[in-house]
Amino acid sequence: MNTTDSLDEAIEVLQQLGLKEYEARCFVGLSRLRTGTAKQLSETTKVPRTRVYDAIRVLEAQGLVEIQHSSPQQFRAVPLDEATETLRDQYEARVERLHDALDTIEIVDEDDETPVQQVWAMSGRDGIENRTNLLVKGASEEIVLVVGDESLLTKDLVASLNDVGNGVDLLIGALTESLQDQIQTAVPDATTFISGLEWLHGEHATESETAIGRLLLTDRSTILVSSIMPGSKEEQAIFGEGFGNGLVVIARRLMAQGLLTVHDPKQ
Repeated sequence: MNTTDSLDEAIEVLQQLGLKEYEARCFVGLSRLRTGTAKQLSETTKVPRTRVYDAIRVLEAQGLVEIQHSSPQQFRAVPLDEATETLRDQYEARVERLHDALDTIEIVDEDDETPVQQVWAMSGRDGIENRTNLLVKGASEEIVLVVGDESLLTKDLVASLNDVGNGVDLLIGALTESLQDQIQTAVPDATTFISGLEWLHGEHATESETAIGRLLLTDRSTILVSSIMPGSKEEQAIFGEGFGNGLVVIARRLMAQGLLTVHDPKQ
């Protein structure tokens, strides 16, 4: 990534974090300068000089910029680590406010009867990983996980698996012996196995074929199955819940191909 691309990406991310375009441009511009005047910053960022002062006031109020009241005034960005920590705190505070606000909203439910069996579609690796972690943390009896893509064995997932209670059976399937060893080292309390599902293995699939990402079954009643889309490598998933769900029954049979008989209650 060249300098221009890096600058554009930084400006875009800052806007996603809540800064307006001129504010983002001024902060990125100051990140390139030791100190700068409004004139220098305007020339560097192409932000109109009159708008530079407005942007700087906002950035100073957010703790991202310092001002030296000389003549002319000098501006500088706070150190990168300090700036990112400040932005992280602000972002997390907004997320907490959102959670608290939505948590107080009254649920409108026109139907008191909840369907026993439900299947939903999901997209996006972050959301799917969050759902995976929640299902793992909420399990009370058994967790069976088959990892179909090594990149999905993230630090957060490993942490969730290691937090599983002693009373929960934890079984994790791997693609290869090397991945099995990696999982066993990362999650020592798990019972690991080599998946018997050949179509899970990346080496058996072409670049144009959709590959299975993860199969997760918790308490034999809730399942999440994801796939990795060819080309984009985006993850998509279906999520099913409801004891006796046909999807869960099928998944249990498939996943059992890699388990020892003693671990499969259906055998």
